[in-house]
Amino acid sequence: MEEDLISKKELLDLTGISYGQLYRWKRKQLIPENWFIRKSTFTGQETFFPKERMLGRIQHILSKKDDLSLDELAGKLSDMTWVQKQLLTLEEVRERNIVSSITLERYGQRDRNEHKYSFDQLLHLVAVDLLLGKGELSLEEADLLHHTLNVNRPQFQGKRWELFFARKMGVGFFLQALAPSELVFDEGVRLISRITLDDLTEQLQGKLG
Repeated sequence: MEEDLISKKELLDLTGISYGQLYRWKRKQLIPENWFIRKSTFTGQETFFPKERMLGRIQHILSKKDDLSLDELAGKLSDMTWVQKQLLTLEEVRERNIVSSITLERYGQRDRNEHKYSFDQLLHLVAVDLLLGKGELSLEEADLLHHTLNVNRPQFQGKRWELFFARKMGVGFFLQALAPSELVFDEGVRLISRITLDDLTEQLQGKLG
């Protein structure tokens, strides 16, 4: 089961960036070399990218390119330790627009004035908010997702993982597995979404940066 990809043409159309910008950012190592994936299509060889990570990275670059030089931005993107050490209060999460107000109100901690959100807790909120924002799950399913991520947290601490959301006969369920994962479902299962830890970290990094 492959990660969702987006073609170069679709990417340029969707983001409004130019071909020249894309490859300049590549030369500056703002976009990793291994994100440029060559595949054979009926029109010949085309370039594809990991969709969620690429869109998150471009959003981050565009939001910071007026404040930082490309070299400074590349240095910051290559160092992920600062993201993993972040501790934010409820007010800071709200001010930085990490997730929607609906997600924060529903899944925020009760001891709002004292609690600080860790990297993992922020990732869980981002995962729920991402799928809710796409309209891919109900609030009840979002409750289950948030609970599942919290319960599984010790098992996946410090490891790369992927999250799968699927439906069978209208019933939604989640699978969390170490990455990279190769899962095969039966014909009655419809995969709704696949999210990697890298996707979520990319989005969170963009909002924290």
